[in-house]
Amino acid sequence: MTSDEAAKSVRVYEPAGRGGLGTPGYAGWWYRRGQFIASHGLLAVLAITMLLPFLWMVLASFKPLDEVENLNPFPSRWQPENYAKVFDQVPFARYYFNSVLVALWVTFLQCLTSAMAAFAFARLQWRGRDMVFRLYLATLMIPGIVTMIPNYVLTVKLQLLDSYLGLIVPASFSAFGTFLLRQFMLTIPPALDEAAWMDGAGPWTVFWDIALPLARPGLIALAVFTFMGNYGSFFWPLILIKSEHLRTLPIGMLYFDSVYGKQTNLIMAASVMNLIPLIVLFVVSQKFLVRGIQMGGVKG
Repeated sequence: MTSDEAAKSVRVYEPAGRGGLGTPGYAGWWYRRGQFIASHGLLAVLAITMLLPFLWMVLASFKPLDEVENLNPFPSRWQPENYAKVFDQVPFARYYFNSVLVALWVTFLQCLTSAMAAFAFARLQWRGRDMVFRLYLATLMIPGIVTMIPNYVLTVKLQLLDSYLGLIVPASFSAFGTFLLRQFMLTIPPALDEAAWMDGAGPWTVFWDIALPLARPGLIALAVFTFMGNYGSFFWPLILIKSEHLRTLPIGMLYFDSVYGKQTNLIMAASVMNLIPLIVLFVVSQKFLVRGIQMGGVKG
């Protein structure tokens, strides 16, 4: 290799950002820099666009009623007492308690039943297992609104209408949760099960001491999805609950808006308080949620 060829090769592989204005690496560095700025600028614009309604809601919750529809997003006079007025006009604390109680119980039962079904489909050998799992999975294709009337009729016959059990029991089983946890349990090495069987462990011991701890990321992801879905459930409590002391937050806010007239500032304050548990849950479990979704698709 001649000295001129060696000099050209050095210029071609020169680290980005170190070359002068006339070096080959200089243009490539600016091109990558422009791509970085453009992509992150676009993401920032999208994030701000999605964040604007939430910011407007928070600011409107501190405004007097006559300033809610003003173009100026900031109130001329801050009214933090709007949050206290919500509790004065409706039993908002009771609605809060009902929503959290029902969501926690549904989350616990759905994680338990889904984990047990997933263990049966992934770790136990029995005749017709794969066919039953396909039929079970096919229920995901049925819209929830289709099964609402049969579920309501069954709830009435079981005398669970207008009760906590009526809100909790029908939502305690999930084909999606079973599928998600089955994917996790398929990644567990079979040698662990075989070692436990040889030590005299039964199916329940293998499930509780081996499969369930190793599927913890999937359980956390399923718990987050289940809690968020049931915490904001609207249609099922709407047709099932008649008593005021059993109303959940979505039904209570609908009642608040329809009975007490257009009080947008108070509705916004109630909406902010409604979102606080979901925001806290997402921030706390974000790492486990992303890990659970990633690991759930490792093996099918």
